[in-house]
This record gives sequence, structure tokens and C-alpha cells, in this order.
Amino acid sequence: MSVPSTTSRPVAANSVWPRLEPLLPQVTKPIQYVGGELGAVVKEWEAATVRWALMYPDAYEVGLPNQGVQILYEVLNELPDTLAERTYAVWPDLEKLMRAHGVPQFTVDAHRPVRDFDLFGVSFATELGYTNLLAAIDLAGIPLLAADRTDADPVIVAGGHAAFNPEPIADFVDAAVLGDGEEAVLEITGIVREWKAEGCPGGRDELLLRLARTESVYVPRFYDVDYLPDGRIQRVVPNRADVPFRVHKRTTMDLDAWPYPKKPLVPLAETVHERYAVEIFRGCTRGCRFCQAGMITRPVRERSITTVGQMVQQGLEFSGFHEVGLLSLSSADHSEIGDMCSGLAEQYQGTNVSLSLPSTRVDAFNIELAQELSRNGRRTGLTFAPEGGSERIRKVINKMVSKDDLIRTVVTAYTNGWRQVKLYFMCGLPTETDADVLEIADMAHEVIRSGRAATGSKDIRCTVSIGGFVPKPHTPFQWAAMQRPEVIDHRLRLLKQAINADRSLGRAIGYRYHDGEPSLIEGLLSRGDRRVGAVIRRVWENGGRFDGWSEHFSYQRWVDAAAEVLPGFGVDLDWYTTRERDELEVLPWDHLDSGLDKDWLWQDWQDALGEYEQDDCRWTPCFDCGVCPAMDTEIQIGPTGRKLLPLTPVNGLKLSAGAQQ
Repeated sequence: MSVPSTTSRPVAANSVWPRLEPLLPQVTKPIQYVGGELGAVVKEWEAATVRWALMYPDAYEVGLPNQGVQILYEVLNELPDTLAERTYAVWPDLEKLMRAHGVPQFTVDAHRPVRDFDLFGVSFATELGYTNLLAAIDLAGIPLLAADRTDADPVIVAGGHAAFNPEPIADFVDAAVLGDGEEAVLEITGIVREWKAEGCPGGRDELLLRLARTESVYVPRFYDVDYLPDGRIQRVVPNRADVPFRVHKRTTMDLDAWPYPKKPLVPLAETVHERYAVEIFRGCTRGCRFCQAGMITRPVRERSITTVGQMVQQGLEFSGFHEVGLLSLSSADHSEIGDMCSGLAEQYQGTNVSLSLPSTRVDAFNIELAQELSRNGRRTGLTFAPEGGSERIRKVINKMVSKDDLIRTVVTAYTNGWRQVKLYFMCGLPTETDADVLEIADMAHEVIRSGRAATGSKDIRCTVSIGGFVPKPHTPFQWAAMQRPEVIDHRLRLLKQAINADRSLGRAIGYRYHDGEPSLIEGLLSRGDRRVGAVIRRVWENGGRFDGWSEHFSYQRWVDAAAEVLPGFGVDLDWYTTRERDELEVLPWDHLDSGLDKDWLWQDWQDALGEYEQDDCRWTPCFDCGVCPAMDTEIQIGPTGRKLLPLTPVNGLKLSAGAQQ
């Protein structure tokens, strides 16, 4: 059989809309597949040299607000010879109809087949999107295995936080990018542009080799994995001389030079977030030991107060949104958060624009911040994340917040007009006992008791939300054993009983939790190696889709697939999840460099077991995590000493025509 060349890719990608449109009346929420949002870009196919299909592997309502995809979409479409369109996971009802009528995976912008693009970029925030990736690849008509693809197939590039260990999907993706994507996608685009201009020499293999030589794009096919008789990895080594032994993460410095999104997408269908979101800084050095996002995004890089003000003004005028989300891993830690919030509150006073901090550190929230966030009379929800119920477990995870701190902070919120706060905790943390979890109930009771006393009102509530702990790569807890689901579920039952033991207080406390089963599977996927790919494929073949949604997730399907596949490799589900790793074990992601020194991570793991706290290196001398020298980066923080600009009050936002509809 002759191998098609890249030049066989269509000169003009034909829209699948004529075949798709008749199917939409038969599915739920058909508007999510229509496209045409304010901010969407449709370019002429023939005018583009390099073409990207960008995917967030979840439903439209979750994927469209994703900040990462929106930024890359805009950055790429600003290039005159580059085209970027978006695709999302389709719900099972449409997937069934698409298969029956021969409609391939399509983009929502121009409804072009995903297979016709040069590059298929997939951004993973969570590993539970892996089955959706397989569904999209198969629906697109692209061979499931990277090894089976030809020059006519797009290069599939994984990104996002889960890409820091792409080994479980190494068989299905062609490449992975670690870290920030803004500059990475431009570099990849340039490599593809040059390769195509030269006539595509060496075909797909040569293109992937050029990507690998950057030392910041990981191409799994160029690495072999050897295993020890007991199932552990012996080594991961390049299988050719001209690729690097280690692949490094990308770090975008000077966020002021990347003020995206400038033209945010305004959804046609309801989505989980409908706001203009501006990332006020990237990275975190608080050192929470469970937090992969904080570890892998170091160092801290603040966006200046003036750039934030300009982005908010431009974003609101374009979109017509009425809420501004000041995003980061810990937004109240921005060195100028007070001036930023007061400046924005002054600028939009008298309008219906509200400010929100998605998650607020207990020890960074104060009365001034509370007043600025509620200046315009609209109070969005407040979420605080103590993470652990007892002071002892908070030392283990390096989340040093006292019970008194929490009570004082929540009472501040209640006395400033909030009537509902959310407290987020985790269950199943290393060294955790039943007693640690039960202290969550004591804390919640005291929150309500103190809030009632301070406000003189019983009209206050708090919601306790519990998530299951999942050990993540590139964190001090990457060696930790997980708790079995039955242990997690037992503790959650005890906690619910303890909350409701005092009926007067308990009726004011909402209780939401994720049981232990999805967390265990996420643990399999987060710390898995290439052998786990066979489990993912089996689950997908057996109907697995949308595993991040409780109504679609099937624990038994994953357990059965693991039992069918893993014994052939001499391992099992428990081997990947409830087993503690030792210091010298080669971890599946050791050849992927996040900048963090592995010896430092191990020492922090030992400090956790000794209940020893680590300081934030923003305000203390460097403690040698390794990121800044390894990545040639540095912490970028203010204060700049400037005020928010422009300072002209906005009496009424001028909405774009699209937002007024």
C-alpha cells in the first residue's frame, strides 16, 4: 500500500455542515455545535500555510471558557499565514448519529474535518479526558495509534497540566508540550511552515524529529522504556542519537507582553463560566505539597496592574460580560491586589460589572478586599480552601492556615454582606486519619456559630466541598500511596454524620463530595506509564466517555479493563495507585523536566512526613527547588507603584453588537 504524502491533504477543506445540520434537531443542546460566537475567527483555508485544530477534550460548556485554548486560538490566528479552529468533545447522542451518517469530528468555527488540519492540539487540564481524546481521534478518521499514522494525518500535540506525564497516552499522541503554550505554538508553527516550504522532506518522521530537536517538544516514539522484572521502570532512553535525553518545560516570561485574550469568546450556549477572565499572575510558590499546578508553573510571574486594567477595559467592551474574574492559583497573593481591586471597583462603579476571585487564600483576604469585591452591590461566591481539616494535616500538606484564621476570615465576609461561603477540603491525604477528617465538621460548625454571632442573623450558610486526594507527578507527594475508595467513603460518611449531629448548625451547612472511586482512576492515569494506555483504550472500546462527569463515569468499567489488561504486564491497579514509591524508583516522567530538582522534592516529601512547614520563597531566601537556575527564569513580582489605568470612570459599558443580541 502506498503511503499518502502530506501534499494529499485537501487544498480546500469541505465543510461537513450540510451533513451535520440535519442531525442537530435530534440531539440535546444543538446550539453548542453551531459556532459563530462573538470572538470566533474563520479564515480562508487556501490562504493559510499552517492549520491548527485546537481541542479541549470535554463538552462545549466546559471547553469554551478554557483560558488556555482561548489564548492559543487568538495567538495563532493573529499570524497572517496561520489558521486555528476549535473542536470539543461531542456528547454520546451526537457521536452515535455522526457514526451512522459518516460525519467526522469537526471544528465549530467552519465545520471543517479535523483530519484535514496539519496539527491537532489537545489541552488536558485533567487526565479523565483521555477517553474523549480517543473518541475524537477515531471520529476524525485518524488512526488511533501514532505508529499507524501517515503523512496525510495531522500531528497530534498534547498540552496542559496533564502533559507533564503524557506516558499513559504516549501511544495515541505524536508529541507533547510541557509548560506554557504561547511561545511553544509559535515555534511549532514555524517548524511546520519551514518544513512545508521545503517540500516536506523526510515526511512525518522528519517533521517530528525537527520538533524533538527543540528540546522542549516531547516525541514519545523517539524514546524506549525498559522495565525491571518486578514491573518498575529500569530506564527511559532515546532510541536515536539526535534527540535529547531530557525534555524541558516552556516558561513564558513577561506576561505583559502577552495580554491575551484580547477578544474573548462569548458563548451562544450556556457554559460553566460566563465572564471576562484575566490571568493576573502565573505560578505559585506557596509550596502546597499536593498541588501540581503550583509546582509545575513556577516561578511566579505577575502581570502589572496597568496591563490588567487595559485588558479588563478592552475585554469588557468587546464581550459585554458583566463579571471580571481575576484568575491565578492564588489571586489575593498578587503584590498589588488591593490597588487592582479598588481601581477596578472605582472604574466600574455604578455599572453592573462585578469582580470575583475564583479561590481566595484564607490568610490573604481582608476587609478592604471584601469591600472592593462587593462595591457594586453584586457579590459573587467566595471560596476558601483550607484543604485539610486538622492543623496537623495542614502541616503535612504545607497549607498553614489556623482554625482561628479561617473563622476570622469567614466572619469578615459575613459581616460585609456575604451570606454564603464555600470551604474546600481534601480527603485521603498522606498520613490522614478519621480524626483529621472529622475536624472539618468542627470547623464548619464554628464558622456558622461565629457568623451568626457576628451578624445577628441566622441567614448565613456555608458549603463544605470535599475532593479526593490524587498524587500528581512533579510534586512532593508523587511517591505517596493513595487510600482505597472504601476508606475515603467511610470517612466521608463519618463526616456527614458529624456535620448533622448538631441539627441547628448542620441545616446551615451544605455538603458536597466526590467519592473515592473516580479519584483512584485519576490516580492510575496521573502516575501511569505507557502500559496504562492499553487500559484507556479498553475502557474507550467499552463505551467510556466523559469520565469527568459523574453520570457518565463507570468505576467498574475501569476496574474490569485494568483487570483484563494489566496482569499481562505483571502489574495491577493497586500497583499504580495504593503502592508507595521509594526514593530510587525511576518514575515514568523523570525524563520530562519541570525544573524541579528531584532530590528537593524527595526532601520535601520527608519534611511532609515529619510535619515540617516550608516557607514561600517570594518573601524568603531561595530554598533551591531548582526551577529558576534550571529554566533560566526568575520570580517577577511587583509592586510597580502604579495605579490602575485608565482611571476614567465607566458610566455604562458600550457593548459590542454581538453581545447586545
